[in-house]
Amino acid sequence: MLTATCHCGAVSVDVPRKPRRLTSCNCSICRRYGTLWAYYKASDVGVTGARATHGYSWGDKALRFVRCGKCGCIMHWEATDPTVSSRMGVNARNFEPAAIAGVRVRHLDGASTWKFLD
Repeated sequence: MLTATCHCGAVSVDVPRKPRRLTSCNCSICRRYGTLWAYYKASDVGVTGARATHGYSWGDKALRFVRCGKCGCIMHWEATDPTVSSRMGVNARNFEPAAIAGVRVRHLDGASTWKFLD
């Protein structure tokens, strides 16, 4: 098990394993958040302190970006309709650096082509 925590410790996200790869996306929101996404099945992710979070959705509102309501760290994104996607993105920047050392980072052009750049 691997745990991501926000800066203040009010929210944590537990995942079953080290991510296989990470994604750095340049879409309008990810580049502003400075996130590095690790993907898991939503059913495999546990969120502690969810009552301390705030969510944000925009555009087609298919995703909800979740942050700690106290310190503001972006913790994860989730599908607003779980029947559409069972996947969840966890912000790997909230893992301890040693826990993700050596994991390949893919660069996604979410701003334009939705293709990987590498």
